Amino acid sequence: MNKPAAAISPLMRKLSAYMAQGSRRALPPTVAERAKHHLLDTLAAMVSGSRLLPGRRAIAFAAAEGGAREACVIGSRIVTSAINAALANGMHGHADETDDTYYAALVHPGCSIVPAALAMAERERRDGAALLRAMVLGYDVCARVSQALGIERFRSAGHSTHSFGGTFGSAAAAGALAGLSAEQVRYLLSYAAQQASGLSCWARDTEHIEKAFDFGGMPARNGVTAAVMVAMRFTGVGDVLSGDRSFFRAFGQHARPERLVRGLGPIQAPLDAVSNLIAARGVKAGDVERIVVTIDEQGAHTVNQRRMASINIQHLVALMLIDGEITFAAAHDDRRVRDPAVVRLKRRIELAGSAELSRKKTTQAIVEITRRDGRLLRHHTRAVRGSAANPMSREEVAAKGRDLLAPVLGARRTERLIETVWNIERVGDVRRLRPLLQA
Repeated sequence: MNKPAAAISPLMRKLSAYMAQGSRRALPPTVAERAKHHLLDTLAAMVSGSRLLPGRRAIAFAAAEGGAREACVIGSRIVTSAINAALANGMHGHADETDDTYYAALVHPGCSIVPAALAMAERERRDGAALLRAMVLGYDVCARVSQALGIERFRSAGHSTHSFGGTFGSAAAAGALAGLSAEQVRYLLSYAAQQASGLSCWARDTEHIEKAFDFGGMPARNGVTAAVMVAMRFTGVGDVLSGDRSFFRAFGQHARPERLVRGLGPIQAPLDAVSNLIAARGVKAGDVERIVVTIDEQGAHTVNQRRMASINIQHLVALMLIDGEITFAAAHDDRRVRDPAVVRLKRRIELAGSAELSRKKTTQAIVEITRRDGRLLRHHTRAVRGSAANPMSREEVAAKGRDLLAPVLGARRTERLIETVWNIERVGDVRRLRPLLQA
């Protein structure tokens, strides 16, 4: 005799219904505009990341795996399964630190959710409007899961908020594009929960390859895998969030599950502070006797004297003071690592972690510059440009995109891609983006 079906909790009913409606829910104009910003920003991170070490490894992996021709691997000529494409493009998206961050949930949502949504949209031949709606749902669910798990305390226990939030957010986006019903969404969440993993020891990865997998590739792959299986009539546990041996009982030491349905970034801040001091006080490299950069404790551990120059805060601050700005090309120019002027200035830059800044709800930094004449200059960045609390304009997002895209795609194709993203609702089949993203 079959056992009676287990009861579905009110939390699961509310969340699964909300997610199932995500593919049909019209976006307010302001939300659609912000989603386009994140789409362009993440595509730029993926295109530029395809040329960095984690991206090159991901392309080689995808080439070796083969698979059904469902979705493209950005920056290459490879067309592979949606699952493999999501993994590779997710690694591209976090090949270094150019992708977006939501500090209030300790997640980098774009590097997993956009690749998952893009791969699933290609697989299902969905249009640009559906892609945008799925992204918004994925970002929402990603942040909610991380907040429900306890955010900082969850990470301090050794778990990776980026991997957990990204897995559920990617599953939400991919599931929306697969057109799953509320019942199927419950199975989707169960398969996402079974794959949810990630340890915050990613901070010890010196070459950023595993970190790119942990933040982008793994959660994107997990989410698409869950959606594809459920779309192919896989069934599972109807309520993985509640009951005996459930998700929140396994990971719930600091959990607040109600946060799931309530109300249905470490390098940028120091560079923002230095940029403000350059603009307001005319500081130049030759003026500097000593610099102290203070950020949150985890951030300080992650970016302090890293071997990878593009996430080494001392190196980047030195470049900004010498050049007056920081560009993608300069941050990834190995010759600048050995530049005597950069090396000398780096010795004058100290990085400190602050428990107080760790408790803040935005990415913050304090930069104190002692000039050679003894004067002390100080700037406290409380909300870095481009964060949720201080968003960039469309023009600023496009300018950042050009810096990352043009070296790989060329100026003409870059402008076509930017224009296509601004008008993504007119794209009838997301596969039309392939010629703009392959190289």
